Amino acid sequence: MKSNKIIAAEAFKKFSPVNQDDVDMKIQHALQQFNKKIIVLDDDPTGVQTVHNVSVYTDWSVESIEEGFKENSSIFFILTNSRGFTAEETKKVHREIALNILEVSGKLKKEFIVISRSDSTLRGHYPLETNVLKETIEANSNIRFNGEVIFPFFKEGGRFTIDSVHYVQEGEYLMPAGETEFAADKTFGYTQSHLGKWIEEKCHGEFKAENVEYISHESIRNTDIDRIAEKLLRVEGFNKVVVDAIDYVDVKIFSIALIKAIKSGRNFMFRTAAAFTKVIGGVSDKELLLKKDLIKKDNKNGGLIIVGSHVKKTSEQLEELRNSSFVEFIEFNQHLVLDTPKLAAEVNRVVDLCESCISSGKTVAVYTKRERLDIGKENKEEELRISIKISDAVTSIVKKLKVRPNYIIAKGGITSSDIGTKGLNVKRALVAGQIKPGVPVWITGGESKFPGLPYIIFPGNVGTKNTLRDAAEILNSNME
Repeated sequence: MKSNKIIAAEAFKKFSPVNQDDVDMKIQHALQQFNKKIIVLDDDPTGVQTVHNVSVYTDWSVESIEEGFKENSSIFFILTNSRGFTAEETKKVHREIALNILEVSGKLKKEFIVISRSDSTLRGHYPLETNVLKETIEANSNIRFNGEVIFPFFKEGGRFTIDSVHYVQEGEYLMPAGETEFAADKTFGYTQSHLGKWIEEKCHGEFKAENVEYISHESIRNTDIDRIAEKLLRVEGFNKVVVDAIDYVDVKIFSIALIKAIKSGRNFMFRTAAAFTKVIGGVSDKELLLKKDLIKKDNKNGGLIIVGSHVKKTSEQLEELRNSSFVEFIEFNQHLVLDTPKLAAEVNRVVDLCESCISSGKTVAVYTKRERLDIGKENKEEELRISIKISDAVTSIVKKLKVRPNYIIAKGGITSSDIGTKGLNVKRALVAGQIKPGVPVWITGGESKFPGLPYIIFPGNVGTKNTLRDAAEILNSNME
């Protein structure tokens, strides 16, 4: 089958330059007039990969949501980890979150917007999550949603939308998302790269591609704010809005028009990647983090790297990490998941080896076998159940750990979520920033297993083959 990949440099030439300073001035003015609390529901922990000095809550209790509302920051994140949930679990959780948001909003008399932050390669429970949020909020308040904005652009990860087609960068080429390994995901797979057609596919024809409102790169780069706002004002019936973008300036221009439409009384739901949250949250740029920014104490222990993701990029990064002289490697045999006693013994074996390495000052990398476990079924729910059981086993390695590592790197969305919430028992974390583009760092809260620990959340699908090794080398500088 012929690929529809395109050369990135040639594709980007279609976008005419704009006056960045003028756009920055306009977005700052718009955000100053935008007095709504921004709540980001993150279906795995990687959604904070563009922000810093922002709180992440790992539960959605009324108390946590109220705490988020009362923060000075305009934005806070709630980690749902719903990409690791069944459809029924996802529905239940999002209904509960929506009701709790409404309760706090009413109590504090503060308006809000909800962003459903999900995968920039289009995986996740869509349209289930945003449908449940919309229906629950509308049924229990006077709020009515006119439309839904679909915005998966994420520059740091090489995800671009051009002429409404979503692309994943691979070297010098842009590959249509529907032709990548991500589209073949056993739980969240899809076939379409054109976002209008992707919406039609995921919504089973309820919303047609020809009826979607498209915000083109021409209108964005012409900085035609009024025309874009007029398009948004016409959206009704929870129809979808697809936005072209190859750079942050495109997000800013669209956001200026969006705020104008919202101030005119329109309400939107949002299904986006991480770039939009940074812009609408008014989060400034920040230099990449260094070891001195993260490891303050004189901890002579080694670090811990846990690799759970099985996407091709992760496996390539793991192989490159093997070239680091300061890392010891331990393979975890997740294929024992079907034999509970043997799996428990495997966990204990790995924990003992980790503690020995870490306490002697060595950094250790624990990785799951790269071969996929074939359970001989084409049952999506069963696949998910098995993957959750494997993730629980990997998480228990951290849970059982008695020696405090200098840092922890977790590779993969579900893996990093479970380690953060179950292994480290984090209830609230502060996002320190990013150690590499698209690779966020939490500083764990005082309630956690290891308070003040730098916890690096490394998405499975981000970076080049060298990025994992580079991050580890930054944290192990002068430790070899």
